[in-house]
Amino acid sequence: MELYSAFGLTQEEYLKIKERLGREPNQVELGILGALWSEHCSYKSSRRVLKLFPTEGPHVIQGPGENAGVVKLDDEVWLAFKIESHNHPSYIEPFNGAATGVGGIIRDVLSMGARPIALMNSLRFGYPVKGRTRHILKGVVRGISHYGNSIGIPNVGGETYFEECYVTNPLVNAFCLGVMPAGRLYRARATRVGQVLFLIGSSTGRDGIHGAVMASAEVSTETEEKRSTVQVGDPYFGKKLIEAIMEILEKDLIVGMQDLGAGGLAGASSELAGKSQMGVELFLEKVPQREEGMTPFEILLSESQERMLLVAEEEATEELYRIAKKHHLEGAVVGRMTDDGYLRAFYMGSIVAELPVSLIVREAPLYHRPSEEPAYLKELRNYKDEDLPQAPLKESVFLLLRSPNVCSKEGIYTQYDYQVGTNTVLKPGADAALLRIKWVVRPEVKSEKLVALTCEGNGRMVFLNPYEGGKYLVAEALRNLACVGAEPLAITDCLNFGNPERPEIMWQLEKAVEGIADACRFFGVPVVSGNVSLYNETVEKEGARNVYPTPILVAVGKVAGRRWVSHSFREEGSAVFLIGDLNRKLTLGGSEFLKVVHSKVAGDVPPVDLGKELALHNLLREVIENGLILSAHDVSVGGLMIALVESVFSTGLGLEIDLYEDERLDLFFFAEDPTRVVVSVPRGKEEDFKDAVEMAGLDWLLLGRVIDRPILVVRNYGEEIFKEEVASLEKVWREALEEFL
Repeated sequence: MELYSAFGLTQEEYLKIKERLGREPNQVELGILGALWSEHCSYKSSRRVLKLFPTEGPHVIQGPGENAGVVKLDDEVWLAFKIESHNHPSYIEPFNGAATGVGGIIRDVLSMGARPIALMNSLRFGYPVKGRTRHILKGVVRGISHYGNSIGIPNVGGETYFEECYVTNPLVNAFCLGVMPAGRLYRARATRVGQVLFLIGSSTGRDGIHGAVMASAEVSTETEEKRSTVQVGDPYFGKKLIEAIMEILEKDLIVGMQDLGAGGLAGASSELAGKSQMGVELFLEKVPQREEGMTPFEILLSESQERMLLVAEEEATEELYRIAKKHHLEGAVVGRMTDDGYLRAFYMGSIVAELPVSLIVREAPLYHRPSEEPAYLKELRNYKDEDLPQAPLKESVFLLLRSPNVCSKEGIYTQYDYQVGTNTVLKPGADAALLRIKWVVRPEVKSEKLVALTCEGNGRMVFLNPYEGGKYLVAEALRNLACVGAEPLAITDCLNFGNPERPEIMWQLEKAVEGIADACRFFGVPVVSGNVSLYNETVEKEGARNVYPTPILVAVGKVAGRRWVSHSFREEGSAVFLIGDLNRKLTLGGSEFLKVVHSKVAGDVPPVDLGKELALHNLLREVIENGLILSAHDVSVGGLMIALVESVFSTGLGLEIDLYEDERLDLFFFAEDPTRVVVSVPRGKEEDFKDAVEMAGLDWLLLGRVIDRPILVVRNYGEEIFKEEVASLEKVWREALEEFL
């Protein structure tokens, strides 16, 4: 019992394996099955739920099932992208956990035949930041910057949030985008029996063994014993590996490839054999090793980084060796494809593991976990806005600007190089990042279109209502794209949840996926890749601590027209409008204002009218292309007031707002209801703009005008209710994170 449980297997799973084999599995075989049957690799609790996602569309070249999704940008260029978690490793060893998260997602994209050109990340840390949380945050940010900066790929955007529930379960989700010439796509497949497996990259060490199993269980606050399960990355080897693979692809030397991630060589070879409907033989003594005395178990299951498994004809191996040597990488033929459907691992001529490939990759159990609506929801939804006392407007604004979830994250993202490669058009801090595709591999392969990327994942909203929260996230991600003038191509997701064996956690997962799937289907935006991270739960003396249910979505889009805008006001005298779904009853449920000013997490998620949301996206792209607006910024965390002040920061301009509001001003300024965007309209184009909004079936409200003095003035029925120098507001917003940390 101690043996199979050490590999993350249950008694029932062990007995199923024993019955299938007709014998006792040996320790190496248990290690392989423990890794590949882990939640991290097999998705045994989530697989049935993931089938709800729409995965096809006119732009989709490759959907889920490969290392990354691939979509068509135009006739010349395809895009490959994916997001993945490295949560557990980042708690145990923050620097290496985060760094190898970046390295791993880069190789996922590389393995599709794409050159990685951009990174993003989504981070969640505990609150308040002190003690171990401070250590985790600093280590994670250093790890991300170390790997991305060293490998020379810009980190162009992302998000960072702080909540009490992440104190022992940080979330570190890494995204990578790559580009390839249209038509050049590689998959993890062989094309015929007899082809060889060529291992290229770094040598193999003992780091990362049991990594997949560790990532599929609760975390203990005692982490020292698990430090060896965290991989150690080398971005300089990663850079050499990218250039070697690019040369190999240009010379058309291989037929398929798979990166070595979870499960190491055992995982990569068995997954490749399974997709090829073949078997595989491995010769472990041929694997380049950097430590003496490594056992077959260690060689097979090491998750050492910067390694790729290439499928090639035998006559190509001489050139593969030459390219590996040229780039100062290790290279070796370590296996061969067979026709009998078995994985056989040999060491010095002896078989150390012999398993049916189907048992490893297709016969992991599929669990139908019980689910039940959590009891906490009934209490939280008893909240009513009208029971709140009115908070002073000025004090509330400054409290929100100091909130770590609202204030500037420059202290984090300026540690990343977001302009290396000189393709970054819109830098971090905007609603979406914008990139130009200057070149792919060959200078003649290029695109005139801009690529837009945005990241969203409001776990608090999903906690309050998983289904509506899932729809809310999709709407906001696609609204961010529309705010810069981009149309969506596809989404990649990382689903971060607690222990699925708890019925309330499984219910959260099911409902959140339903909400995301329904919204994606309505908008016609497929989910083409992703990752599930469960067991984000820490067992402590006082009980278990689960994270908020936190789906992270990265939406990828394109700007096909001539124009794009950012969130910043540009011209004195331009009119400032609020547009969208404005006749709805506003609510403070789940808002940052409710948390920061009133110390409450309560209420329900403001529901999204998907029809009006889609109309808003189409309208934004239309008015941007027609030159009817100068800027656009969606109303999200912090509400309307935060959207307004963020639009005026760093512009040297100011804003005068004149309202005629009978509604409570805290609701008006701080509600986080969806389908609302702040835009600025050039002087003289106001009537054309209003006509466009009304033709779209949406509402507009003239808030005021941009002025040439850096001051923010708010009047209601002519009475001045707020007046502050923009510099004072911006100083608080910029310096809050440093003070907070």
